[in-house]
Amino acid sequence: MGRMQTVTAVAHRGDPYRFPENTIDSLRSALDQGADAVEIDVRLTRDGVPVLLHDESLKRLWAHDRPLRSLSAEEVRGLTAGRVPTLVEALTATDGSRVMLDLPGAADPRAVRRIVGVVRECGAQDRVYYCAGAEAMLAVRAADPSAEIALTWTTLAPPRAGLLDAVRPRWLNYRFALVDRELAARVHRDGRLLSVWTPDTRRSLRRLLDLGVDSITTNRVDLLCALRER
Repeated sequence: MGRMQTVTAVAHRGDPYRFPENTIDSLRSALDQGADAVEIDVRLTRDGVPVLLHDESLKRLWAHDRPLRSLSAEEVRGLTAGRVPTLVEALTATDGSRVMLDLPGAADPRAVRRIVGVVRECGAQDRVYYCAGAEAMLAVRAADPSAEIALTWTTLAPPRAGLLDAVRPRWLNYRFALVDRELAARVHRDGRLLSVWTPDTRRSLRRLLDLGVDSITTNRVDLLCALRER
């Protein structure tokens, strides 16, 4: 029972059932619902400003079929009525709370250095941790030797020892459907924490709580918090 109570409730892109994902309103709502941490996606604009956007373009969320990398931060602000926040704005709005920073897309080391640099400039190193695949996490580790890392892993075959030695992840971050009792036991036996994404049904959340995972990233953080309290 103890492990169930200590599971970290991570809000996936904020509270996307109530507000558009990766917006300040969404992040604040998730924290109001009881989230321990918010997960955000960060990419760079054409002029190198880290902003919150999962997709490569503004099409799905903001109805502008424009690639982010072709737009300046000021143009993004104009096209979205200021609703795509910069990383600085997001870190300010979540001050005091944990932030899981996902790096979708290509892991350009220069982009990673810029993002890690902004986290440092904001004095947020102690509450920010990073998740993505091996290439991006190797770049994070090179940019910040002390960064807390959740290595996203998408197969049942475990990461090879050389990669783990290079990345030094605190967490292994799995798609929730891959996780069973055996995998959970292996991750814990190896001295790491187990993070999962993105279960949203009561049944899936209960199963993962029963398996003793350490962190759950979900679009329904209110439901997870309610189940966790029982």
